[in-house]
Order: sequence, then structure tokens, then C-alpha cells
Amino acid sequence: MEKEDIIDKLKKIVLPYIQDEEAYTNLSEETQFIRDLKINSANLVDVILDVEDEFDIKIENEEMEKMTSVQAAMDIIISKLNAV
Repeated sequence: MEKEDIIDKLKKIVLPYIQDEEAYTNLSEETQFIRDLKINSANLVDVILDVEDEFDIKIENEEMEKMTSVQAAMDIIISKLNAV
């Protein structure tokens, strides 16, 4: 799966939870979920669950703690998809 495809899917996943439209419009690999998109920590759990469903992967607790940015999410998703 291409990086652009993963970013597109992540954008769709985070859309219901964002609080900053401008940051969402400019979403990139450097975007931080909490700092930039203003997604609260409770909703970040929902984002992670949605990522698991969308990509059919299981994200472990220690990986969840690291999933704070688009780049971190992509790294975890890619490593999980490649492990299958």
C-alpha cells in the first residue's frame, strides 16, 4: 500500500474527531493528532480502533502510546501490513 493511500485513509478516519479545520486541510506526515488536529485523548483511542478496523490490523498498547502523529501511525500501519 502506498503512503498516499494510507494518508488518504487516515484523513477519512480522523475527520469526525478533528477540532482544527486548517490543520486538517494541511495534514501531512508531520501532523500531530493532539497538538495540531486538537483530537482529545479519548477520541484518539477511537481513531486507533478505527485504524485497526480499516487496515485489519491489531495495534498493541505500547504501539498505541507511540501513535501521536500521522508519521507514527503510518510507520505502525506499514509494519503491521508487512508482517502479514
